[in-house]
Amino acid sequence: MMKKLTVALLGAGERGQVYANYALSHPEEMKITAVAEIDPLKRKLFMEKHSIDEARGFADADELLKQLRLADAVFICTQDKDHYVQTMRALDLGYHVLLEKPMSPDPRECVEMEEKANRLGNVFSICHVLRYTPFFTKIKEIVQSGQIGKLMTVQHNEYVGYWHQAHSFVRGNWGNSAVSSPMILAKACHDMDILQWIIESPCTYISSFGTLSYYKPENAPTGAPTRCLDGCPVAHTCEYYAPKHYLTENVGWPTSSISVDLSYEGRWQALREGPYGRCVFHCDNDVVDHQVVSFEFENEVTAVFTMTAFARDGGRFIHLTGTKGEIRGAMELNEIVVKHFDTGAEEKILLRSLGGHVGHGGGDWVLVRDFIHLVNSNGQEKGLSSAEDSLRSHLLAFAAEESRREHGTIDMRKYVQAITNS
Repeated sequence: MMKKLTVALLGAGERGQVYANYALSHPEEMKITAVAEIDPLKRKLFMEKHSIDEARGFADADELLKQLRLADAVFICTQDKDHYVQTMRALDLGYHVLLEKPMSPDPRECVEMEEKANRLGNVFSICHVLRYTPFFTKIKEIVQSGQIGKLMTVQHNEYVGYWHQAHSFVRGNWGNSAVSSPMILAKACHDMDILQWIIESPCTYISSFGTLSYYKPENAPTGAPTRCLDGCPVAHTCEYYAPKHYLTENVGWPTSSISVDLSYEGRWQALREGPYGRCVFHCDNDVVDHQVVSFEFENEVTAVFTMTAFARDGGRFIHLTGTKGEIRGAMELNEIVVKHFDTGAEEKILLRSLGGHVGHGGGDWVLVRDFIHLVNSNGQEKGLSSAEDSLRSHLLAFAAEESRREHGTIDMRKYVQAITNS
């Protein structure tokens, strides 16, 4: 019988609340017993929602981690650059750790976290939630079954969506790599991980190209102010005009992230004063808005990944070819098509949705359930998203970013050796 897992949450933002809410639907499996959140109102509301004692609400993660261990595990859902210090401290305190991706913007820090968890024997899982989705689980199952023969190529595309790019990677927390992470890590480390997981072979060479082409001052409409509400002359025609996105009847994500006060007045004030009211052409962003990465793997599979902001509808699409057939899939449609060369048959697979309360194609809560199971196994079993696996895919992202900046091909064997031995 599974023991109920007690959890301390660091960061009660959008991602933290998604994972924590598993406890509300499955109280027999998990209980949130402490929280650290810098926003006092957000912290208060979270504590009420999860019935957390007043003494176990902390103004920041450092304050919580100064205490003796308050739970079996800690969910770390803070900003990217805080992950390393908080994870290392949590591991020293004896916590099992579920860490929101990316592990860290520094490759050496990723290595050190993985090494420490192994040395201490703590469960240390990274939130690569796509591995847990019915969509990618089914694709991996088909590849492993041999239905398409030997895997030869993978074309994987992520359409971020113009509105998502503007929200998260221009106006939002991940727009500037100096304070967060490069785009290939902050957004596409999921995709690096999926490619590594499906192909199941070390990457030998990687090259990448991409840039920030559109969301910059020289592309601003004539006369556009730095903030949308300051009399923008193209307010009625600009697809990025902030009130069009945040002052509607829909107060779910992404609107829910602009303010704790989601009244019309509260949102208006957030656009007046906060980052989400800025003109997308007058922000401090520097991450790319489109990028392509090419891979060669040891088993001779080649792959190409494309990320672009410039799509109306966000989504992931994948095309895998093998010696006996091919697979085409659309994650957001939960649809997979398998085409066979010998018979010419075409099989369409429509996957069941896991419901609207879980994100990332249904993977979020499956990941939490897996983590609980791992802790209950006392670390004797390996989960789908171990730190060891995540480290490999993170190094792909770091190498891709280096290739993009330096305009060169990276020998992954030399790159990995240099990072792990530094």
